[in-house]
This record gives sequence, structure tokens and C-alpha cells, in this order.
Amino acid sequence: MTTHAAAHAAAHAATIAHIPADWPADEPTARAVQDGLRARVVLDEAGPEPGTGHVTGVDVAYDDERDIVAAAVVVLDAATLDVVEEATAVGRVAFPYVPGLLAFREIPTVLAALGALEAAPGLVVCDGYGIAHPRRFGLASHLGVLTGLPTIGVAKNPFTFTYEAPDAPRGSAAPLMDGDEEIGRALRTREDVKPVFVSVGHRVSLANACAHTLRLTPRYRLPESTRRADALCRAALREATATATPPPGS
Repeated sequence: MTTHAAAHAAAHAATIAHIPADWPADEPTARAVQDGLRARVVLDEAGPEPGTGHVTGVDVAYDDERDIVAAAVVVLDAATLDVVEEATAVGRVAFPYVPGLLAFREIPTVLAALGALEAAPGLVVCDGYGIAHPRRFGLASHLGVLTGLPTIGVAKNPFTFTYEAPDAPRGSAAPLMDGDEEIGRALRTREDVKPVFVSVGHRVSLANACAHTLRLTPRYRLPESTRRADALCRAALREATATATPPPGS
């Protein structure tokens, strides 16, 4: 079991992320890239068994005034939820704000943080969406296709999609619907508390994604992976913005 001291020893100084030279710079180009990558999403694999291997939380924080984004990845032991390793990266925001294309703003920085890890990430849990996305390609799917890792999205709200409230007990679920299509599930992780919204990203079944989410929420509504990555990316952003000069990102 990884001790807290060992976990802190496994943390890294923030990596500087650079925007690739061929990164989309406008909406039509990004949509074309998104269309091409979406065809590579794998939806017919069950994914890793819940409670085995590693689970890695991913989250980002922005300072739009300074044009800085910070990403954090936190690797947990899936059985104990102890921290195995954590890493951060900071860079410039990689794309303008366009609904449906938000992943293009942060993917380069997330990839830089993942690339700094020594431990295998295992299942990656994004604070956001997989195929529960207007174009069926949210951050979790985008990241999964680019890395080949199994990914899921666990979001705080249902985007623009509809659902019937799940029953009150923890573990109750209801379909998240876009018309007649089930694109995820509203999952109750705490009794009689607002559900989270789980969707497949890449190489994981929806049932397995929900099972992983329940294992990651023994005490709180949000997964431990998300809670830890959220705190870490906010700390990385505070450190990055404390300096007068933003980090180079291109």
C-alpha cells in the first residue's frame, strides 16, 4: 500500500505543455479532426475489472485572463484508493472557447501531464463527458482515442440531455437520454443526493463505467480520482499564475 509520504514523493514539478504545430486553430478544422477521431472510438470492450490495477483522475483549471491552463493527473490504487503518483502540467489555452469543442482547449496540457507519469495510468476518469456529448466525442473519448487508454467521463451535470431521477438509494441509476438514444447514466453515488452523469469514453462498457464510479465514491458524491485531481490542478494554476510571466505553451 502506498503511504501518503510515498505518494507525495511521487509527485512531479509541473511540466510545461506546448501546443503542437498542427493543432487546430479554428472551428471548421477542429470539427473535421473531431469527426475523424470519433470514428476510432471503441465501444465494444468491457474494460478493466473494477477494483484492479490503477485508476487515474484527470482535471483542468483555467486562468482565461492570463491565457493559462493547468492540468493534473492523479494515479490511485484501484483497490485501496491510495495515491500512487501525481503529475501536473501548465501551458497556454490551446483553442478558443467553442461549445462542443472544449477538449481542444486542454488536451495538449492533459497529455503533457500524463506523459510525466512513471506509473501506468490504467483506467482514466475525466471530469466531464465521453459519448454523452452533442457530437458524441467529449474529453474522455478524445483522450481515450489519442492515448489508447480506457476512459470514462463522470460529470456533475447532464449537459443538455434528459433523464428520470434515479431511485434514492446509492447505486440507483437511470438512463441519460438524447431522444431515443441512451448515451450514459445518471448514477446515485450518495443516498438521496443529486446523481453524477456517467458516460463511456473509450474501451469501457457503460455498466463497467458505473461500477468503477461506485468504487471511487465510498464517501462523497464525486469520485476520489476527480476530487484529488481538482485540488491538484487548482494548486498548479495558483503556482503558475503567481509568476509575472505565463509559461510558454507554443
